[in-house]
Amino acid sequence: MDPRLDAITRRIAERSASSRQAYLSRIDEMRREGPQRGNLSCSNLAHAFAASEPEDKQSLKLTEAANIGIVTSYNDMLSAHQPLGAYPDIIKRAANSVGCTAQVAGGVPAMCDGVIQGTPAGELSLFSRDIIAAATAISLSHNMFDGALCLGVCDKILPGLLIGALSFGHLPVIFVPGGPMTSGLSNPEKAKVRQLFTEGKASREELLEAESAAYHGKGTCTFYGTANSNQMLMEVMGLHIPGAAFEPTGTVLRERLTEAAAQRVCKITALGREYIPLAEIVDEKSIVNAMVGLLATGGSTNHSIHWVTIARAAGIIIDWQDFSELSAITPLVSHIYPNGSADVNHFHAAGGSAYVIRTLLDSGLLHEDVNTNWGPGLRNYTLEPRLQDGILHHVEGAAESADLEVLRPATDPFDREGGLRLLEGNLGRSVIKVSAVAPEHRTVEAPARVFASQQAFQAAFEAGELNRDVIAVVRFQGPHANGMPELHKLTPYLGSLQDRGYRVALVTDGRMSGASGKIPAAIHVSPEALAGGPLARVRDGDVIRLDCESSELQALVPADEWRERKPVRNDAEARTYGLGLELFGFMRNAINEAEAGATVFNGN
Repeated sequence: MDPRLDAITRRIAERSASSRQAYLSRIDEMRREGPQRGNLSCSNLAHAFAASEPEDKQSLKLTEAANIGIVTSYNDMLSAHQPLGAYPDIIKRAANSVGCTAQVAGGVPAMCDGVIQGTPAGELSLFSRDIIAAATAISLSHNMFDGALCLGVCDKILPGLLIGALSFGHLPVIFVPGGPMTSGLSNPEKAKVRQLFTEGKASREELLEAESAAYHGKGTCTFYGTANSNQMLMEVMGLHIPGAAFEPTGTVLRERLTEAAAQRVCKITALGREYIPLAEIVDEKSIVNAMVGLLATGGSTNHSIHWVTIARAAGIIIDWQDFSELSAITPLVSHIYPNGSADVNHFHAAGGSAYVIRTLLDSGLLHEDVNTNWGPGLRNYTLEPRLQDGILHHVEGAAESADLEVLRPATDPFDREGGLRLLEGNLGRSVIKVSAVAPEHRTVEAPARVFASQQAFQAAFEAGELNRDVIAVVRFQGPHANGMPELHKLTPYLGSLQDRGYRVALVTDGRMSGASGKIPAAIHVSPEALAGGPLARVRDGDVIRLDCESSELQALVPADEWRERKPVRNDAEARTYGLGLELFGFMRNAINEAEAGATVFNGN
């Protein structure tokens, strides 16, 4: 064990001692009450199995065999979720095969930032995570279940499912993904056409053709954004069946993995001899493992928000300082787009999550002594699934990378540090993803141009007003202001300016997804502008220094002048109606700052 990793973990455990014990006490109280459906009245129970098959009714009446609740994010509009429609029938058959039953407990919404980014609906995206968490709790609240399977993949969906499931931490819970789509047009080629379109050098028809060739079928998008980062973190936390993350959708092996998840959760309920509740998996060590797995693979910046909230749901307190210190000791072992040209299918073929976990364990950079859904020890997740005569087996995963351009050992990484850093200064605290930013672009000092919306930035670009060294300050994009929408739409414009030879960067209290790449972007700036944070003091022309090497985010304004400046009011009032926005005013008022998780659950 690397002593620095151990020290950070101990610090988190000490900081969290009181809240963690309070969480475990609540979970223990729920556990002592035993299987809940046995305590239901006859009327309650009859309602709960009225629509079940006759053989399932008999099992449910006896309350002696496990009944599994399925919480699903299925819809057939979004490619990542469409495959999940077939899963309940697969799961029910698999549960029946080991003498158990399964019921769809409920559904949760699934928004796709790929569809809504840059539109008013984007202002609902982050809020949807907490709605999903609450919907998960509602789904499991019927007191019918001895375990649960959570079907979900993307962005806010999987974090929401996990937050909600942790309220039922006395139950075993396995997460069941749908798998990535097959590789289409490469991510670098897609990004090139996007940038050409912003410069007026490609038509809308050419852009749509490129996008359709990249996003062409069923399954999760193949770049390493939030969705695929989610799957990596589920592996390194031991919440999947080993090797479930990146097996493509639609294969026989993918179906066998889904069956195995159903059969496994039946075996690890409190009714059997191998009880593994969720609360005993998600602890301080597994949270640190998730952070290391994220940093080692250059994953999504969104998880600097999501995992703060997930950890708090289990009584564990982490912050951006923890992320930054872990990043400093975590080698970058993978190059997946946007950090490289490969997609997740190439990553999977080169050795995938099993290889990443193996090389980090071998270097003492992950806690091996954790519990998992596959049993004690994270070494279980260095196994890979294989089919032999149609039957699922797990074998030792790759000991060496099959492609050193995609995966490297921790002893010879792409970079000695992980992909995330904390920036601080008189503009507040922010995070920046540097794994895809070339070293020569990691320090930018330039005059600010201030915007209050993505649309205002786009208009200035199209008018030719940004053809210079510039740091774009896009403020009033925080959780209180407008729900903290993704600002990924700005990336092609900023990339175009950088390619013209200008030194450019983005500073914002908004979010920028894990798909963002080569532009230095100080994001999640806290406190946010609407709360009177320092971004509200910035004026056009102020020279700003963004320095990844010194971890500095500073407005180079004389200190006395800076102190005297009054924060400006929101110069572009957020839209509060239409597309259901009027239903979320209470969340804008209740949500806390980004470093606290940008959630309504953790308090202000």
